[in-house]
Amino acid sequence: MSAAKKHRCIHSANCVCSKGHISEEALFLVFNQLHWNPKIIATLSCTCKWFDDLTKRVLWKEFCRTRAPKMMLDLQSSGSHSIDGNWRALAKLLIYCSGCQGGLFNCSPIPGHFVYRTRFSRTSGKNFLLPQCRSDVLYVSDPCEHLDQGDDGDIGFFRGIFKSFRTSKVKKTLISRSAPLHPTEVCPYCKAKLWNMLAAKMIPPSASCRLGAYEDCVEYYVCLNGHAFGLCTLLPLSDTEEQGGEDSPEE
Repeated sequence: MSAAKKHRCIHSANCVCSKGHISEEALFLVFNQLHWNPKIIATLSCTCKWFDDLTKRVLWKEFCRTRAPKMMLDLQSSGSHSIDGNWRALAKLLIYCSGCQGGLFNCSPIPGHFVYRTRFSRTSGKNFLLPQCRSDVLYVSDPCEHLDQGDDGDIGFFRGIFKSFRTSKVKKTLISRSAPLHPTEVCPYCKAKLWNMLAAKMIPPSASCRLGAYEDCVEYYVCLNGHAFGLCTLLPLSDTEEQGGEDSPEE
């Protein structure tokens, strides 16, 4: 049997893989068997520029499609075959809670961390939009709870992604209100500039109800690529809820 065709690295003359790479098709089959393991994909991307390019174009895309298939189909149903930002940024958003670092939020520093599994809901996203913007599509995660944070109380971090953010009513409203971009901080997922939705007065009261948070204790940012992330101060559970009351199923 003849050896699989190899491809030279065309991105860097100094690449250690000067003898060529195995085919993309072979790597696709390998990572399919590995169930698109994000740790292995991230490790491969650090090998050289050729592998980094492959992970951005193919592997992170397949990871996203496997992790959240219905959500990915909807995000791409507008006719575009690409995601705002890039697939690697979206993959990170699916599995990484950004925590609180830098100067974005007024609370004690809380490190970011990877999460095993998170539910994203299009229905929940409507609660984070002003009435005039609710034709937009926003997927939002359940809050990642960080309890007993001293004077800050119980903190919940959430994150999300807009569909077709470039043509969304939220972006048009931010521009019409001359909302400024943050002068220094950037999106933890794609490094794009950020709008503060609280400063733009674009967080409706329904957001705190959906999160189970105190009123006026919800803040979130949206980047130029439509990635959203924020925090809230969670209400304490009642005795009844602590004893195991279940949420009603979402429609």
